[in-house]
Amino acid sequence: MLLFFILGLLVHFVFFASIFDIYFTSPLVHGMTPQFTSLPPPARRLVLFVADGLRADSLYELDENGDSRAPFIRNIIMHEGSWGISHTRVPTESRPGHVALIAGFYEDVSAVAKGWKENPVEFDSLLNESKYTWGWGSPDILSMFAKDVSGDHVFIHTYDADDEDFGAHDVTKLDTWVFDNVKEFFRAARNNQSLFSKLNEEKIVFFLHLLGIDTNGHAHRPSSREYKDNIKIVDAGIKEIVSMFKHFYGNDGKTAFVFTADHGMTDWGVHGAGHPSETLTPFVTWGAGIKYPQNVSTQQFEDAFLKEWKLENWKRQDINQADIAPLMASLIGVPFPLNSVGILPLDYLNNTDLFKAESIFTNAIQILEQFKVKMTQKKEVTLSFLFTPFKLLSESKQHNILRKARSYIKQRKYDEAKPSRLLQYSFVAIGVLVAFFLLIQAYPWTYYIYCLLPVPIWYAVLREFQVIQDLVASLLSCPPSHFVGYLLVSTLGIEVLVLSFFYRYMLTAGLIAFAGWPFITQLWTRAKRTSLNWIFFSLLLAVFPLMPVVGRKPDISLVMTAGLLVLLLSLFVVASLTKRKDSFVNEELPLHLLQMLSMVLSMYVVYSTDNSLLKKQGLPLINQIISWIILASSFVLPLLSPPILFERLFSILLSLMSTYILLSRGYEALFPLVLSCLMFAWIHMEQETLQQSGVSCKQKVNSIQFIYNTDLTQLRQLCLDDIRRAFFLVFFLVTAFFGTGNIASVNSFDVTSVYCFLTVFSPFIMGALMMWKILIPFVLVMCAFEAVQLTTQLSSKGLFLMVLVISDIMALHFFFLVRDYGSWLDIGTSISHYVIVMSMTMVLVFLNGLAQLLTTKKLTLCGKPKSHLI
Repeated sequence: MLLFFILGLLVHFVFFASIFDIYFTSPLVHGMTPQFTSLPPPARRLVLFVADGLRADSLYELDENGDSRAPFIRNIIMHEGSWGISHTRVPTESRPGHVALIAGFYEDVSAVAKGWKENPVEFDSLLNESKYTWGWGSPDILSMFAKDVSGDHVFIHTYDADDEDFGAHDVTKLDTWVFDNVKEFFRAARNNQSLFSKLNEEKIVFFLHLLGIDTNGHAHRPSSREYKDNIKIVDAGIKEIVSMFKHFYGNDGKTAFVFTADHGMTDWGVHGAGHPSETLTPFVTWGAGIKYPQNVSTQQFEDAFLKEWKLENWKRQDINQADIAPLMASLIGVPFPLNSVGILPLDYLNNTDLFKAESIFTNAIQILEQFKVKMTQKKEVTLSFLFTPFKLLSESKQHNILRKARSYIKQRKYDEAKPSRLLQYSFVAIGVLVAFFLLIQAYPWTYYIYCLLPVPIWYAVLREFQVIQDLVASLLSCPPSHFVGYLLVSTLGIEVLVLSFFYRYMLTAGLIAFAGWPFITQLWTRAKRTSLNWIFFSLLLAVFPLMPVVGRKPDISLVMTAGLLVLLLSLFVVASLTKRKDSFVNEELPLHLLQMLSMVLSMYVVYSTDNSLLKKQGLPLINQIISWIILASSFVLPLLSPPILFERLFSILLSLMSTYILLSRGYEALFPLVLSCLMFAWIHMEQETLQQSGVSCKQKVNSIQFIYNTDLTQLRQLCLDDIRRAFFLVFFLVTAFFGTGNIASVNSFDVTSVYCFLTVFSPFIMGALMMWKILIPFVLVMCAFEAVQLTTQLSSKGLFLMVLVISDIMALHFFFLVRDYGSWLDIGTSISHYVIVMSMTMVLVFLNGLAQLLTTKKLTLCGKPKSHLI
């Protein structure tokens, strides 16, 4: 039995890890030859401004007075350069955005293995190909391009990571720091002969990363005055830098300027997905090698932006974000980045037709080189009779295309299966054949695991052929109508669970169906009051999946309302226990009052912190200290309460709600409260169901203690109702996941939810706090299910087997839905769905252990002896 259990865990671990090996391996290849044109470039140097998080409409639109927020950039559009919209690709995050801009390729899906913090493999970039590069800005971005560069020619200047504080009074200092340091750098260069000499070389790049707009967008939203004022500051700073460059280089006309953004931002201050507000960014370029403005009478675009921005008469030339890298490379004459997939936008170039033709020809060869290397790698590890080359780019066709292109340039035509020894030996033979086939194909070692693991599994299944035969016979003996009915209900239940991962309103449908449970049984007539509670809270909880995703519409008043409801409920419970228990006032009342005080402090901290941040006074230190104390105490205070079922569960709810209030920004603060009320109703409903089925219950709910440690497997065997209980558990856990949002994407998280604890950017601490916020509803469900197990005398082993079956059936759906393309919202969602269901049993083990700790352990103070008597 232990062997099969270990084998089962191994199987699930392998399938859990397989998607990352199969789907998320890097598409990047190495070994290409650098490609560049021998013609002289138009510019000696390039200045790249990247305004992190700047939306296209925020820059181009006019304000309420009809004035531009960026008068200098608008003047460039009208009199000096070319402009358009840069269409970014998902995921709209800073790292992949800057990689697309500077290296010319979009997101490397294997970055999932690095937590999306960096590219897991080396890649070539414009900065690496330059002779010298100087960069100023955020350490997160600049260090990525300075890492693993060939040679000592990329110099970065960054501020401290702690300066990236969402709660700071003025985050525009992140941009003014860059402008001030650039100006100081050039002043110092006049007295440094070595530096002065480098600055006068050709093929050099200056990279100014401006993070203030993104930080203000996250903290105050793009519609805020802070975000829009930051655009004005950036515009003024760029004007000063451009003037300084012209003065330093004596107006030699050999400087090219590029201004753009890595991504945009939604109205609610996040990015990462594919909404137009995130994917449409500004692109303005001017200087050496760039076309001057082109006046036009009409332009054909599907959107109405030109009219809204009053730019109908200036030719708009949209561009793909990855195309910016080859454009910048051609301007200063460096090789195209080796991994770039960008296509040179010829309409931006102000140069001869020969230069354009040679440049686009070189660009084509550079991309073709990647194809050839990839094909060679694939051919080397594939049997010759299984390898099929891409017919449209066979070697002969490649040669013909390149020959014709070169010919046109020369001609100046610039415009074209029973257990037995036999069974055992059979499976051994199958395993050997599979291994031999993999060996001669030279496949990675992970393929051996994927292909060989099913062999012993199917061998174990077929050894139990008699059990399978008995199961089939049992099913066939059922009346056809019952069998079909059970099958349809089971299938419908599983499909509702699967669809709820994509459409949150399916949870609403499920909860509404749950509300009808008492009517299809005799519970409505037997326990009307309990049934009414179940119906009411099922319907109330069903409202939450219909609400917007958490974080988009903060409302502190709802957080305060949740706190007040918890306090009112606490007063009711205290009054009830005072009447029922003579010892309550002396022994247990102080603990309840302490937990109520904790709730009051949480409400105060949330309210005062919100006011302080609105006034730009930062996070008060006393609020921060109180928040951490409340968080720490929430793990201890429940253990001081009596282990009687109702009292311990309510103590857990009070402690966890105090923490949840601190982490809430809107209606989600009400979610654990409503969920807990439904859990209390569920406990009573399940005991009524068990009594109805004829199973005697030894104790009433109000007298059951969590230290009740009878071996439940000795009390009764599993019944059909236990399948429903397992399904309810899975459904409530899924509701805890998606009841107030979608945890599959970072885009769904609102960093402001942790502002009561800290405002300085700290990804690990912030991530841990948000993860605990997600886990709190799960803990409440599992603690309630501990009570269900006690009241219904349910076997834990049987429960996990049923949950395993349900989760594995769901996993079959999601295994074939894993995606390795699209936004990280789509990719992250597909991964998360698969990971959630595959790890559900392992997570249940952890949550069950935590729930048992919170429900059964009892701490004593001042040497007071333990007492488990009522």
